[in-house]
Order: sequence, then structure tokens, then C-alpha cells
Amino acid sequence: MSATTAVEMPEIGATGLTPKEVVQRIESGQSNAVKTSTSRSVQDIVRANVFTLFNGIIFAAMVLVLITGSWRDAVFGFVIIINTGIGIVTELRAKRTLDRLSILVASEFLVHRDGRDVEVPHNEIVLDDLLWIRAGEQVPADGQIIQTWGLELDESMLTGESRTVRHKVGEQVYSGATAVSGMALVKVNAVGSHSYAATLTAQAKVYKKTVSDLNKGINTILKFMTFLVVPLCILLILSQIHTVGGWGTALSTGEWRQAVVSAVAGVVGMIPEGLVLLTSLNFAVAAMRLARHNTLVQELESVETLARVDALNLDKTGTITDGGIAFNRLVMLDSANAAAEQAATQALYDCCNEEQPNGTGQAVLAGLKAQGHGPGQVASRVPFSSSRKWSAVRRPDAGSSATTGREGNETWYMGAPEVIVAALDGDYSDVLRQVNDYADDGNRVLLIARYDGPDDPLHTGRSPQTAASAKPGESDGPRLEAQARPVALVLCSERIRPDAARTLAWFREQGVRCRVISGDNPVTVGAIARKVRLTGDREPVAMDARTLPEDVDELARVLENVDVLGRVLPAQKRAIVQALHTQNHVVAMTGDGVNDALAIKEADLGIAMGNAAPATKAVAQVVLVDSKFSHLPDVVARGRQVMANMERVASLFLVKTVYSALISLGVVLTQIPYPYLPRHITYIGALTIGMPAFILALAPNTRRYIPGFLKRVVTFALPGGIATALSVLLAAWVLPPVMGWNVTGDAADLSALRATSAIILFAMGVFVLARVARPLNGWRGVLVAVFAAAGVIGAFVPFVANFFALILPTGATMVATLIALAGSALIFALCLWLAPLVRGLTGKLSRRH
Repeated sequence: MSATTAVEMPEIGATGLTPKEVVQRIESGQSNAVKTSTSRSVQDIVRANVFTLFNGIIFAAMVLVLITGSWRDAVFGFVIIINTGIGIVTELRAKRTLDRLSILVASEFLVHRDGRDVEVPHNEIVLDDLLWIRAGEQVPADGQIIQTWGLELDESMLTGESRTVRHKVGEQVYSGATAVSGMALVKVNAVGSHSYAATLTAQAKVYKKTVSDLNKGINTILKFMTFLVVPLCILLILSQIHTVGGWGTALSTGEWRQAVVSAVAGVVGMIPEGLVLLTSLNFAVAAMRLARHNTLVQELESVETLARVDALNLDKTGTITDGGIAFNRLVMLDSANAAAEQAATQALYDCCNEEQPNGTGQAVLAGLKAQGHGPGQVASRVPFSSSRKWSAVRRPDAGSSATTGREGNETWYMGAPEVIVAALDGDYSDVLRQVNDYADDGNRVLLIARYDGPDDPLHTGRSPQTAASAKPGESDGPRLEAQARPVALVLCSERIRPDAARTLAWFREQGVRCRVISGDNPVTVGAIARKVRLTGDREPVAMDARTLPEDVDELARVLENVDVLGRVLPAQKRAIVQALHTQNHVVAMTGDGVNDALAIKEADLGIAMGNAAPATKAVAQVVLVDSKFSHLPDVVARGRQVMANMERVASLFLVKTVYSALISLGVVLTQIPYPYLPRHITYIGALTIGMPAFILALAPNTRRYIPGFLKRVVTFALPGGIATALSVLLAAWVLPPVMGWNVTGDAADLSALRATSAIILFAMGVFVLARVARPLNGWRGVLVAVFAAAGVIGAFVPFVANFFALILPTGATMVATLIALAGSALIFALCLWLAPLVRGLTGKLSRRH
């Protein structure tokens, strides 16, 4: 606890809590400290990434191979370490972000204890403390106002309402709001995890993994293959033991080792282990590219989610507008000459040019300064106050001087139109109608009135501080002269981001339905939506959220015909996202306030602005660091690149899965030795799948995402996989009797068969790669040629050939291999020709049923 503050605060009768009472409350857990932890510990994250079924199968296969002593056939096991490491690092980053989540700014706050004012950290505020809330401070805990000195709060981070709120004695204030003017003494009645801000934080901090359509498709493939692998592995081992003469012979001669290695070759080939790794790497590279454009991706899977989004919910403040106010223009109420307009403009400048102008005053001054206006002479002034709702200046007339002490007879008022008009004599209902019309168009409207008379309605014998808080009608305070007349309207509006209209137009062209969801007045929000052409040429439909139905299904039906929602509460924002989900929409949500955090967490993709509340940024998957809405198309483009390219890559990997499963099945059914080794599939897979896939995954691709990822991948992979399996199995069945090979009794003959099968496998891999990489003009054709050449050249390098057991055929074996290759090419072409015919036939049959 710090020493007594040097700031002089108003005298109050209450003494506040005693030191003993403070200690008691801290010991009983009634302090403002909030425990920060996510729902997943480091142990949970490590366990979830290490102990997976995929890792278990690969690890078991690697151990089996190592037991046999053939370590060269176990190199495939390294993928476990790499892929698991990427997963753990990614989730630890998410945990670290969530652990830092805090809505409240960590700073010192002033409390009244034991008859004196002391400053304490926000986590040392306790229940029943008397807390001073001063201008510029964020409310650290919930409380009830005991006394107020014109306190005004900005609650936009909590409610989305951009206008400030003036609170009275007895009213509740909530943690997370910011005091913009005035001061109040508050009795704390909710601290720590029981406060409003902490409640939102706790809900936002629940761990939620981003649902990736790409990962879902890949995981479906992995699950299917995993259930296929276990029984096939057992059957493969049994079949390979049989080919060497049974268990007795296998154990006595050591042939069981070769049987295990052969079985593992089938198992490893069936699992597309590199696909999972490449997906993670591709997400990571995309995230790094986006980071160069000031876009932070906090969850890698979210890179592709925006490529699928068809419903984008936009928070107005901070997304379409930048939260600032802009001066638009001055509208004269009567047909006035240039001199009258100049006088009104100068009066406007002088009224705003006080010592500490509020946000509107600053915007007006900035706008007028840009037009070349400057300060004029002022004899006396009444600054703006929230209680009075107006400010005024008394200006010297042409024959007087502010320096001589002789006052002029020209008094100008500026403030809320309804307040000023209510104090004037006469009927000015037409002025209020104009005010309402401009307000309906999204403007903030102020009224300028002028009084010409010898008396000074601003005269007061009070000090400037007392005058600022005086109420209209007090005897010796400033007053609104009833004889004044309205002269002009001042139009201000929220400052719209210059890139908003262009970005929204891009989303319209892409078929993404955008809705603006705000805590502000729906009329005002609707007017801004019109300005940025949210719905193009069509008039946007606005609605007050207070009339929305609570039933989610009914809410979903209402939302289909609504473009703008105003007066939306934080819980409603989340309900809107849930309602859109019931209609199978993929929803993205942007925002910057605490009131947006729950909806951002609920959405498929949460996007926060860089100037957002810490809670909002922490739960969002994507943060636009420089708060530029225009970066979203870049994110979409990067997501599309990931989706389109990974579809190519998944097709490439799945071909290997299909032919490995079919070859394994053929081996089991016909009881033949497995036609190649695990190291063969490692070598061939690296050159025809792994390395080319990495290059293809990072290539430019702007194709729009079309639902049906898994179906298209499987449809593409089946013809190539079936053709490859048939080619290898036919060679394994036909070549031994034709060539006179004893593959079950002679190791040299078995090596010759496996060498030929590996060559066929490599050739078919090149055919599949060429099909995936199409069109082959340009760099894609070079890619296929380079890796095909690399595979051939590797067979002539002694170290490579020895390590991967590559044998070049000679003599009759060469002739047989060439014939087998020609047959393989024919089978590949035949399968590609039959594939669309089979799809068409099955489509007709399914339509009939």
C-alpha cells in the first residue's frame, strides 16, 4: 500500500475501512485479485499432442522395425517428433495469450480508508472499499455511487454504446468502463471473479479449438485408415510369417525379422503421416506472411477459416468507424449572408476552444483549423458541462475590447438542441424537426444560438470551477437567455474508415453476407451502413435488438432479412452468432470492445482490431495489428491459397494411402511376400509426394473455396491409387513365374522383385504427381521433371542406392521391368478414363433411390 496521495480530494464524512478490516477481507478472498489460468494446463497440451492414435501407430511400427535391427527402415519415425513439436508449440502460444488475458488496466487506484486517501493496485481493492473514480481511469471493480461530481462513463467496451453515460447517486457502475469526465465516490460491492469484467473474462477464457474444415477432412481420413491399419497389420504379419514357412521356421531362422519389416511397409504406406505435418507447416508459413502485413494469426488453423466464411458480423465502432468524431459542416437555419455565416463559424470555434474541450469540441476545432479558422476575442466564457448540456461565449462588439473591460452585447450558445430550444421563447419545432432529420442520417447535431442584448447572461461572481458545475436557473450563475434565437446547426459524425466501403464491396462481390451489429442507436448505425454501401444499391434494413426474439431458431429466421442491428447487448451478440450457426453459416465476427469478446469467442473466426480491449484480442484468432479493416481481403486470399493448395496435396498423399491399403489387402489374400520395403516407400514418397507437396502447398492460388473438400480429395485419389495398386500387384503375381524367380526361398530373387516393384511404384508416383500439378506449362512442369530426374539419378549414387536398397535391373530383368512399366501406364490411363463413367453411373443410381 502506498503513502497518502498528494492529490486534494473533496472532504467526505465516511472514514472507510480500517486496516484490520482490509486484512480480513484479503484473507477471506474478498479482494480484487483474479486467478489467471486457462482450462488447459501444459501437461494437458503435451498429453493431447503426444498421445494420439496416429503417433501410437507410427511409434509402434518404428519400435517393431528397430527390434529387427533394420534401423534404415525406421527413418519414417522422425515425423512423430516434428509434427508433435509443431502442435505443442502452437497450443502453448494460445495458452500464453489466454493466460495474459485481462480486461482491466493494471494501474494504481485511489481508495478512502481509515479517514485518508491512499493509492493501491487494482488487485488490492477489497469488498466495501470506498473507491474514487476519476476522469481518465478505468473502473477496476463493480460498485454503487455514494457521491458524484459530474461523473460520465464511456461504457462502449461493455455495452457497445458509443455515447457517454452520466450516472447518479445510487446507480451501479461496472468494471471495465472508463471515466471520461467528472468524479465519483463508489462503494465497491463486487470484486475479483464476481465483478462484471471478470465474469466476461472467465467466459471468454474457456479454451476453444478452432474448427478447421481442412483438419476435419484430414482427421476423417486418418481415423478411417487407423481402423483399417490395425487388422491389416495383424493379417500382414501372419501372411509374411506364412511365406517364410510358418512360425517355427521364422523363429528358428530369424526370418521373422523380414516378416515384420514387410508388414510395417504396408502399415507406414497407409498412413499419410506427412500430410498432417505439411498442413501445420503450411498454416505456419501463411501466418508468417500475414504478419508482414500487420495481421497476427493467433491460431494457425484459423488461416483457412475465413476462406469458408459466408456471414461476417461487423462491430461498427472500431471496425467501420475508427471511434473518433469528425466535423462535417455548419448549416445556417435562415438564408444568411456570408458575414452571418462567418460570425457563426467564429462563435463555434470560440465555444469549442476552451481549456479542455471534449471529443466533439476537439473534432470541431480540428475541422475548423483545417479550413483556416483561428481563435477570436472572448470577453467571458462558460465551458461545456454535462449537467448543463451547453457552453457559451460573450464576445466584444465592434466598438469594445476584451482588454479594456468594456463588454460587448453578443452572446453565443452551443449545445444540445433540445436543451437550448426548451429554454427559448417562441416555437422552434421546425428546428427540432431538422435536427431529427439530420440525426436520422447518422449525424450528431449541435445547435448554435445567439443573443444580442446589453445584459450579460454569462456573468457570475463565482470561481470558474464553481461556474462550470452550476445548474441553469441558479440566481448568480450563467443562464440560457430566453430571448436568444437559433442561428445554425453543427453536424458531426463518427469518423468512417476510408477503406471501409471498398472492403465491404469486395465482400459483397465474394458472396459474403455482412451485418453490422452495434450497441448504438439502430437509426444512427443504419445511416453509417448506408454511407459505406453495406448492401450495395439496396437500402439496408435496420432493427432495434431489444425487439429480437429469444428463441434461437426464431432469431435465425429474423436475421435473414436484417442488415443492421442496434442496441445489441453482449449476450445478444453471442446469440446472433449461435442463430446463424443453426442455418449452417460459417460466421466471422469483428470487434474491439469487451462487449464483443463473447461473440468473437463463439464465432468460427474471431477478428479483433489492434486497438481492441485486451480481452477481445486475447480470444480472437486473428488480430489486425494496425486496426485496418482493409487487411481482411488479404486474410481471405491467404486462406483460399491454403485450402486450394492443401486440397492438391491431400489428393497426392491419399493416393499413397489407397494403393498401400489395396496392395496390403492383395498380399494378405494371395499370401505373397510384400513387394517392397519401408525404405523404398520412404525414398519414393519423399520424391513424388513429400517435397513436391511442400512446394505445391506454398504456390499462389486464388481459387474460391467450394464445400466438399473430403469428397473431391477421395474422388481424385481413387483412380490413381487403384491403378498403382493393380500395377504393383500384377507385377508381383506375374513376374516371378515368368522370370523363374523363387521369391519365397531365394533372397536375391525377392530383392529383384522388390527392386522392380519399387521402379513401378516410382513411375506411378511421377504420373500421379503430374496429374496433381496440372497445368504442367511453366514451373509446374519443371517441378515434375526435376523430381523425376532426381529419383533416377539417386539410383546411380552408391550411398543412396545402398541406403534405400535401390537395385538397377539388367538383362532380362530390365526387359521385364520395361514391359511392366508400359502395362502400368496403360492401367493408369484406363483407370482415369473409367473414373468419370463410374461416377456418372453411381450418380444416376443414387438419384433413382
